[in-house]
Amino acid sequence: MNFLSIFDVIGPNMIGPSSSHTAGAVSIALMARKMFPEAISKVTFTLYGSFAKTYRGHGTDRALLGGILGFATDDERIRDAFEHAKSMNVEYEYIIDDQTPTNHPNTADIDIVGVNGHKLSVRGESIGGGKMKIVRIDNIDVEFTGEYSTLIVHQQDKPGVVAHITQALSEQEVNIAFMRLFREDKGANAYTVVESDEPIPEGVLDKIRTNPNVDNLMLIQM
Repeated sequence: MNFLSIFDVIGPNMIGPSSSHTAGAVSIALMARKMFPEAISKVTFTLYGSFAKTYRGHGTDRALLGGILGFATDDERIRDAFEHAKSMNVEYEYIIDDQTPTNHPNTADIDIVGVNGHKLSVRGESIGGGKMKIVRIDNIDVEFTGEYSTLIVHQQDKPGVVAHITQALSEQEVNIAFMRLFREDKGANAYTVVESDEPIPEGVLDKIRTNPNVDNLMLIQM
């Protein structure tokens, strides 16, 4: 039996008419923003399913843009997200894809380009009650919710890398709630996602970087 809290019933504090189409959309984009290491120059949102059908009426367009600008779900600035994007020199575009099937009807791809040329592609799903999960990073399927402090390690799928990450976390006494490896193929690009119910010390990043098969790190503190 699944139990619901009062917050699952009444939903989050938010701007907009729908927890799934607005608050969830903000949360997806805000997580993508936290994963990105530099100021944003341009962002492209590709909307699928229900998002594609109702994105203007339910404010999903403003919600996604507000999230990528760093606004939380209850930030009044979301109502004027278009104007804020202009003042922050962030270009944006919406692509509607009502043909490609996805695993969830409230799905969006977010493709980000930074001012120094860094790129990141993130897919998120708004799963109800203002909650979301990230299900793809740069064409590799992943899964995490953003409800915990999250360390994302982009690596090559080589022997010893996961053990190295685990050892680094153990040395910093990080209490791991979840740890999963997601890979493109055996021996290819992969992501290790570590979720902790307490802040992850930033010092652990330097230790993890010493492995030559680690390409990049993203740390999102809750």
